[in-house]
Amino acid sequence: MKEPTKIAVIGAGHGGKAMAAHLALMGREVTLFNRSFDHVRIIEERGGIDLESYEGGPHGFARIQKVTSDMKVALEDAETIMVVVPSSAHADIAKLCAPHLKDGQIIVLHPGRTCGCIEFDNVLRKNGCTAHYILAETETFIYASRTDGPAQARIFRIKEAVPLAALPAIHNKIVLTAIRSVFPQFIDGVDTLHTGLNNMGAIFHPAITILNAGRIESTHGDFEYYIDGVTPSIARVLEVLDRERVTVAASLGIRARNAMEWLALAYNVSGNDLHEAIHNQSWYYGIKAPATLNHRYIFEDVPMSLVPISELGKRYGVSTSAIDSIVRLGCIIHRTDYRRSGRTIDKLGIQGLSVSELTAYVREGWKED
Repeated sequence: MKEPTKIAVIGAGHGGKAMAAHLALMGREVTLFNRSFDHVRIIEERGGIDLESYEGGPHGFARIQKVTSDMKVALEDAETIMVVVPSSAHADIAKLCAPHLKDGQIIVLHPGRTCGCIEFDNVLRKNGCTAHYILAETETFIYASRTDGPAQARIFRIKEAVPLAALPAIHNKIVLTAIRSVFPQFIDGVDTLHTGLNNMGAIFHPAITILNAGRIESTHGDFEYYIDGVTPSIARVLEVLDRERVTVAASLGIRARNAMEWLALAYNVSGNDLHEAIHNQSWYYGIKAPATLNHRYIFEDVPMSLVPISELGKRYGVSTSAIDSIVRLGCIIHRTDYRRSGRTIDKLGIQGLSVSELTAYVREGWKED
C-alpha cells in the first residue's frame, strides 16, 4: 500500500491540533474536522496552526488544507483517517463516518482505550456502512501535548514506541507499512485485545483521582498527582486493580504486562513495589493533579476503560470486585450511570461469543467477511 499523502484528522483538541500540525509539517495534505466549527474557525481564518515543541522537535506554522465540521467533506479525499477525540466520543464519530467511508480507507483511533475498535466497528456496521475500510487503534497517544490557544499547539514529547493493532489483526502490517513514513514509532501491538487490555491509564487514572477526591476538591489539584497522590495504601489499591486487569487478559489467552513491567518498559524504572517504582519515575515529578473531579480521568477512563474490562471479566468468569468498586465510586461522584453509558458487551456487539470466537474475530474478522 502506498504512503498516504491526504490525511483527515478528526478532532481539534490539543491532541488533534498537534497531530494535524505535525503531519502538515511533514508535507501531508491535512483536513481537520471538528464537530463544532466555532472551535476551529480561527484555524481556517489563519490557514493553519502554530506548533511549538521541545528542542529538536517539530515546530513552525503548519498549513492546513481544509478545516470543516462536515464529515462528508472531511473524508471525501482522505486516504488515512486519524481519530483523535476522547474515547467517549468514538461511537458518535463512527455514526458520522458511516455514510461517507470508502473502500480502502484506513481509520486509526488515537488511542482506542479498551475495546475501542470493537465498538467503532460495531457502530459502523449497525449504521449501514458497507465500505471495506481498515480499522486500527493505538495503545496510547503518541504525544504529550497541550493547546496554547485556538490556533496553537505544543508537543512536549513524542513517545518512542507505541503499539498499534488493526481489527482484524491480519491487517496490522498493512496499516504499519502505510503510516511508517510519518509515524515510525508505531510497532505491532498483536491485536486489539492486547492493545486494549494493556491500557495502563485504566489502572492509574480513575483510581488515583477518585481516591484523592477530597484533596482535589480542597486544593483544586494543587499537588503532584503521582508523587503526592500515590501513597503506599493507594499503590496497594492500584496493585489489586492491576492484578484483576491482568487476570481478565489471561482469561482471553493474553499475557498482559503488569504495571511494574509497564513502568520498566516505558520508562526504564523499577522498585520493590509499585509505590516505589512510581516514585522512581522522574517524568512524574511536576505533574499536577486535575483541578476538578470533572475530568477525563473519570468521565472517559471509567466508562471506556474500566467498564469494558469489568464486562469482559463477567462474561468470561473473572471477578473484578476492585475495578467494580472504582466504577461505582465514579458513578456516585458524577451522579451518572457509567455502566449504562460505558462499553458494555452488548454495545461492543460480542455478546454470546466464546473466547475462541472472540479471539478469531480480533485476529481474522467476522466469518461472513
